[in-house]
Amino acid sequence: MLHGKEGEAKQKAMEILVALGRIYGASRMIRISSAQIAGVSYKTIGDAGLEYLRHMAALGGRVEIPSFLNPAGMDTEQWEAMGVPEDFAKKQIEVLDAYATMGIRTTCTCTPYLIGIRPKEGEHIAWSESSAVSFANSVLGARTNREGGPSALCAALCGVTPMYGLHLKENRVANLLVHVDANLENKTDYSIVGLLVGKKVKKGIPAFKGIKPNETQMKYMGAAMAASGSVALYFVEGVTSEWNVSPDAEKITITQKEMDELKAKINDADSADLITTGCPHASISELEEIAEMLEKKPVKKPFWICLSRNIKDEAVKSGLAARIEKNGGTLVADTCMVVAPLERMGFKSPAIDSGKATVYLPTMCRQKVLFGRLEEILWK
Repeated sequence: MLHGKEGEAKQKAMEILVALGRIYGASRMIRISSAQIAGVSYKTIGDAGLEYLRHMAALGGRVEIPSFLNPAGMDTEQWEAMGVPEDFAKKQIEVLDAYATMGIRTTCTCTPYLIGIRPKEGEHIAWSESSAVSFANSVLGARTNREGGPSALCAALCGVTPMYGLHLKENRVANLLVHVDANLENKTDYSIVGLLVGKKVKKGIPAFKGIKPNETQMKYMGAAMAASGSVALYFVEGVTSEWNVSPDAEKITITQKEMDELKAKINDADSADLITTGCPHASISELEEIAEMLEKKPVKKPFWICLSRNIKDEAVKSGLAARIEKNGGTLVADTCMVVAPLERMGFKSPAIDSGKATVYLPTMCRQKVLFGRLEEILWK
C-alpha cells in the first residue's frame, strides 16, 4: 500500500498512518476489525473536509474493514421539519454520499455498540468519536486510541493502525484513583462526576472505587470525561473487565458539594427554547423511561430525543415512538444537538441532561444551557 501497489488512495492513507506511527514510536502496524469515523457533520468539516472526502473517493478509496460513521449535522429524513437550512442540508448529503462511495456505512451514530457493533475484549479497532472510544475501551475492553477523523478513515482504507498507546497493555494503567462521596441516582449525576474527573485527569486514566454504574450511566460518565478532559479509558472496580492501577496513582474524592457547585455553575439560562437528550445517542431502555415520563405529563416545548436510525426504527415497530410523539417528543435520528447548526435554526438556550453537551454547546453552537436531570428540565 505504501508504495502505491493498491492504488493512490490507499497509498496516501498509509503514508499518514506510517507518519503517525513514527511520531508515537510504534514498532509496527496491527490489523483492526472495525473503524468508526468522526468528521461527518458539515458543520464541523466544512467545504475543505468535503473536498478531501471527494478527493479520496475519486482516487478509488474503498474500505478494507467494516466501517461506520459518527452523527451528521441533521436527521437525513426530516431535516426540513427540524428547520435545518437547505444549503446546509445539500452539503451534508454530499458528505454522506462521499463516505458511502468509499464503502462506509452511513450509520451516523456515536453509540455503534447499541446497534450490534460491539467489539470483544482485547479486539483492536480504530474508533474516533470520543464517547464511543471511551465505551469501547472501558466497558467492552476493546483496544483503540482516540483517533482523529482522518486517521480513522485512513485505518478504514488500509485495515490497520499503528500499534501504540492504548493498543499496548502496558499503557492501560490508571494514574488517578477516584472515590465518590455523593449520591449518584441517574445518568446525569454520573455525567457530573465525569466532568469533574475529566478536568482533573486530562489525558490520563482514572479508576473508580465504590460505584456500580450500569451501561447507560457509564456511557454518560465516559462521554463527559472525554469532553472535559481527553479520557479514552477508565476502570470501575468490580464492573469493568480491567482493573490496573499504578501504585503511585494520585487519590482524590468527589463530593456532593463539588457536584452541586459545578451544576450551578454550568447553568446560565433561566428557560429553554429546546429540550434535548441523547448525547450520547439514546437506547431503547432510555426511550422507555422517557415514554413513561411523558405519559404522566406531556411536554410543551420542542423536545428532541437524539438516537441512531436503527434504534428509531426499532422504536417505531414496537409502538414506543408513537407513545413518545403523542406526548410532545420527537425522535431525531442521525444527528445530535452538538453537531447540528442550532444557531442557524434559531435556538439560543437548550435544556440538556448531558455533561458532554455542556462542554460543546456553548463553544460549537454559541448556546446558553439549562442543565439538569431529565425530570428537572422537561417542563422548564
